[in-house]
Amino acid sequence: MYSENVSSADNQQERLEMIGWVVGFVDGEGSFTVSILKNSTSSTGWQVFPEFIVTQGAKSKSVLYSFKEFFGCGEVYVNRRFDNHKQHLYRYCVRSLKDLSETIIPFFNMYSLKTNKRKDFRYFTKIMKLIDQRRHLDLEGIKLIAEIAMKMNRKIKPKFLESPQTIRQINF
Repeated sequence: MYSENVSSADNQQERLEMIGWVVGFVDGEGSFTVSILKNSTSSTGWQVFPEFIVTQGAKSKSVLYSFKEFFGCGEVYVNRRFDNHKQHLYRYCVRSLKDLSETIIPFFNMYSLKTNKRKDFRYFTKIMKLIDQRRHLDLEGIKLIAEIAMKMNRKIKPKFLESPQTIRQINF
């Protein structure tokens, strides 16, 4: 499931404290997202892109490496900012379907989120089940995934649902 090699977790009590810290931190700074992107190389012209993300400013990026060590998967990326912010934004991301299915989802099924983010996680889990069933490979399945993703932490309707190509190919 998740890495047992957390350096500060020498005993069970410290491990439990770390688990509580991870859940709380994700409740505040994490997200489960599913994007549907145009992709001319896929048979449908679309790609379903699920991610688990935790973000921090540059001053606190070291905490993101703690997530990578704790879960034993994912990567830390920089989003360089050139606007009025003084520091770049860093993201811990898990994008691998295998890591999402075998590490991230079982962890949060075992250790529940406490905020409204729990609802997004449930939708994310439903979408991942559809991906496991290979429903992301046909337009009907992608439409179903897009409808679920719309209920998540998004304010913008997925472009997939508004695409003229999609509207022509799927009989509503």
